[in-house]
Amino acid sequence: MSNVTKVLGIDTSLRSTGYGVVESVGGALRQVAYGCIRTKPAWPHSACLLAMQEQLGDVIRETQPQEISIEGAFYCRNIRTAMTLGEARGVAIATCAAHGIPVYEYAPRRVKMAVVGVGSAEKEQVMKMVARLLGLEPNLQLDAADALALAITHLQQARGIARSNTKPL
Repeated sequence: MSNVTKVLGIDTSLRSTGYGVVESVGGALRQVAYGCIRTKPAWPHSACLLAMQEQLGDVIRETQPQEISIEGAFYCRNIRTAMTLGEARGVAIATCAAHGIPVYEYAPRRVKMAVVGVGSAEKEQVMKMVARLLGLEPNLQLDAADALALAITHLQQARGIARSNTKPL
């Protein structure tokens, strides 16, 4: 990896997809951009997926990340929820692929371990640690904090802090 690496983390959801771009300059982390792609509950499912694709494409064009980090699939009791999440992940992965950017996947437990040091950490703990690591106010929107945590995890992986056999999707 070069001296400067920019990673986009994506925490997918149909109604509030979090995104966070973190840059590593000589090992120091700096947030570049973060936020949520929100859709309205009244919108049809297909309109939500299209809005996600378009807005995620805008984020990619504006921030020019070199790599993408996305949350891996996790166990879900409700099959309908699992299918919706899978569709949102598919849109995110396809959007990144259309821009020619490699996508890496991390399990939620691994992200919590990399950022907080505890695999069973609560969302609020992740948010507070992300804010601390990046020098942000500790009242981040949870989906954006999760996305920033995904980017941080990937940058740690690149530096060898969180070693594994991670390969692009």
